[in-house]
Amino acid sequence: MPQLVEQFVLGSWQVLGQMAPYLLFGFVMAGLLSVWISAAWVERHLGGRGFKAVVKGALFGVPLPLCSCSVIPVSVSMHRKGAGRAATTAFLLATPQTGADCIAAMYAVLGPVFAIFSPIMAFLTGLLGGTLVRFFEGREERASGAEATASCVEQGGCGAAFKPPARGSLWSGLRYGLTVLPRDIGAALMAGVLIAGAMTAFIPRGSLEPYIGGGLFSILLLMAAGVPVYVCATASIPIAAGLIHLGASPGAALAFLIAGPATNAATITTLWKVLGRRSAMLYMVTVAMSAIGFGLLLDAIVTVTGSRVPDLGGHVHGGEAAAIRSHLWAILLLGVLAVSYIVSWRQKITAGAEEAATVTPTDQRVELAVSGMTCEHCANVVRKTLADQPGISSTEVDVHNGRVIVTGQTLNPESLVEMISSLGYSARLTNAP
Repeated sequence: MPQLVEQFVLGSWQVLGQMAPYLLFGFVMAGLLSVWISAAWVERHLGGRGFKAVVKGALFGVPLPLCSCSVIPVSVSMHRKGAGRAATTAFLLATPQTGADCIAAMYAVLGPVFAIFSPIMAFLTGLLGGTLVRFFEGREERASGAEATASCVEQGGCGAAFKPPARGSLWSGLRYGLTVLPRDIGAALMAGVLIAGAMTAFIPRGSLEPYIGGGLFSILLLMAAGVPVYVCATASIPIAAGLIHLGASPGAALAFLIAGPATNAATITTLWKVLGRRSAMLYMVTVAMSAIGFGLLLDAIVTVTGSRVPDLGGHVHGGEAAAIRSHLWAILLLGVLAVSYIVSWRQKITAGAEEAATVTPTDQRVELAVSGMTCEHCANVVRKTLADQPGISSTEVDVHNGRVIVTGQTLNPESLVEMISSLGYSARLTNAP
């Protein structure tokens, strides 16, 4: 038993060191992309209903560092400002499957074939889903197009009247990439690393190959395993590598990577409510078709080219110096994660003090239970949406406990619930003034 525990710790540490330099680079790039390609900029360019908007939706979704929950409010806002169902669906499909940090981590753990294939696959998946929705929803889209376009111009979204948003500074991009993003995915990432370490320590290599070693059944099995388990794309990478260690084919592991991030309950519920039943069903059909089709294609590519996935947590090549660098990178990554949580803790204390200073004895206080929020981006969307409403003096959002506290004058609790629900989250009152 002590030997297994030692193997578990060493395996997890090696996976962490293997990912660390590439993941840190991915964090920085994701932060810069958050400045260069803002959500408002994406909304402006997707304010259309032709096939060009579908292509843009899939293309813009590939590099953006948004998980499958934080992409929901962006997509809802896009649709309200003129983006059609097809473009919105394309964006929703492409975005959560990949991102700058995800591609970097994939290169480190799963190798260059995965790192190249994954963003191409995410783009084509978005393109396929958007095209299907455009084909089946085309008549209704054209009928409502003029009304939606007029609405988005009035709101300052699409069209010539739109004023491009100011881009953030380099510092704000680095701050996002090295504090906000690590905090959002840190817990899930460490869970994925520990799961991968457990796989290498407690289950013999290749033991599941007869069941998940290739073919349609293997892909269907791991696709089904990924559907009920919500995990962000970056955190799912070490788990996919662990599955390959147990004998899964690359294509079957890819099916898990597609189904996990793309099929969480919040996304499906929002699609059903905002875009309609048909679009939601086409979304799920596209996920299944992509997982099967691209899984079989990747297995064929690996077989023909003779490519290999790097050994999970294998020995570091390059001697003692390379091993030391791996340890240092792992320590640096843990340091970045720790700092991100410390910054978050200090911000909560500061925000609490500021809120206490602004609240008056006559203020009303409404507390809501909100499900579907998983990251700071989700919290910021809720804060900004409520802050724009008259009478609200402060908004406190607790992502981890799923709680939103609103204080102000003449609050309408039902209206607050409707505003949060319109963003794609599920909200209910726990108290009212």
